[in-house]
Amino acid sequence: MSTITATDTFLTVVSGLPRSGTSMMMRMLEMGGVPVLIDHIRTADHDNPNGYYEFEAVKRTKQDSSWLEEGAGKAVKMVYRLLYDLPANRSYRVLFMRRKLEEVLASQRTMLERKAAPRDAASDGQMETLFRRELQSFYDWVPRQRHIELIDVDYNQILSDPLTELARVHEFLGGAVDLAAMASVVDSKLYRNRV
Repeated sequence: MSTITATDTFLTVVSGLPRSGTSMMMRMLEMGGVPVLIDHIRTADHDNPNGYYEFEAVKRTKQDSSWLEEGAGKAVKMVYRLLYDLPANRSYRVLFMRRKLEEVLASQRTMLERKAAPRDAASDGQMETLFRRELQSFYDWVPRQRHIELIDVDYNQILSDPLTELARVHEFLGGAVDLAAMASVVDSKLYRNRV
């Protein structure tokens, strides 16, 4: 007979801006004992040597949310724009990764340069303005969503004092994760785009 834990009643969603530590948090949850929804389509590389922890089905949630049938008790990564598409007939606890915006932009720029990808014509200043505007709209929307509980998780704080910041995550998820195992994931060598 399987044991029902606190996380079995909701889907844990790791979200935030690109390059804000979402993959790190997914790895932490996995190490902490939370099953993760990933498909291994996008493989590890120099920018994310431990993997991206992505699940392609989330991108089609608005058209097909059937993947949620297997979601309770698990964790999945979703960029914040996709949270608007989550159906309201389920419960979600969102870990919203917050990282210094200038570091997010620097990390994104470094990744694009390494891949020789065409850069967006927008400057860092324009991207910062866009991100701030979109995040404000998102934070205005969240309190009206009864099916979503959300806490901000500070990426920079995790790197400097992981146990304190992850204790908040532990409590938010009902005490159902192994805190020490989560903290063991922190690797300061991967903190490469500092400001």
